[in-house]
This record gives sequence, structure tokens and C-alpha cells, in this order.
Amino acid sequence: MTDRAALARTFLEACKDRGILVATAESCTGGGIIALMTDMPGSSSMVDRGFVTYSNEAKIDMLDVRKETLDRHGAVSEETAREMADGALAHSRAGITLAVTGIAGPDGGSEEKPVGLVWFGVACKGKPTRTEKRIFQNLGRDYIRRETVQTALELGLDALGN
Repeated sequence: MTDRAALARTFLEACKDRGILVATAESCTGGGIIALMTDMPGSSSMVDRGFVTYSNEAKIDMLDVRKETLDRHGAVSEETAREMADGALAHSRAGITLAVTGIAGPDGGSEEKPVGLVWFGVACKGKPTRTEKRIFQNLGRDYIRRETVQTALELGLDALGN
């Protein structure tokens, strides 16, 4: 079992212990977080659903991210990550949601938003939504996506008090 797989199992067990389901809202990872969790036997009792919202239209249609947010702040922003996490919570049966939006490269970066920039959102029912920004080293698309999956799970565990 890889470290990421062990982390996913620990996160899912924390959800199970609290009697809650998890949902994801993923952009730059393309479903990598939910895929890792659903690789675990028995995950159906802890995983509700995953939203892969790669395009702005998908973020608007599936998660109620406001067009004004995308126009003003862009898809890779704290505001968008927050609205993605909140939207996943509103459109699922989950008690916790993990949202990610970022620039995995190799292109698409700018001076203001470099390749490796990822915004995370974690929403838990009854608690304020948390956001966090990370800038991962530009060691390639796969590296950035793997680090994003791991960080999302770590932030989820932290939000659950583990």
C-alpha cells in the first residue's frame, strides 16, 4: 500500500468513525482524489460522490460556482475553491467535502498564478469552510497532481480533528 493509499484509508476511517460521507469537487486532479478513495474496499459506506469540474461551465452547472467569481478571481483562486467545496456540500449527502483547483502544467501558468499553484477548499457541515493555498515545485504535471491529492486528504483529516 502506498503512502497516499494509507492516507486515503485513514481519512475514510475517520469519516466512518464520525458517521459522515465524503464528496470531492476536483478540477486539476481530474478525479484523482475520489479514485484513490474508491480503490479502497468498503469505501462505498464512506464515499458519496465526486464532482470532476474541469471547465468553468461545469463548476457553474454542478457546484453553483458563481460566474462573477470566475470572472473576477479566475478558476484558480481562493474564492472558487471555497464555492466548489460549498457547492459539493450542497449537492451531496456528504458531511465533508474536499475541493481542489490549480495549475498542474506544463503550461497555463503566469507570474501571478504559476504552474504548481493549487487552492484547496474543505467544507464540513456546521463549520466555516476552510481554504488553503499551496505552490508545489514545478516537477511535472504528475508530481503536482499527486501532491495535490495527498494535501487534500491531509487537510481533510485536519478538518476532522485527526
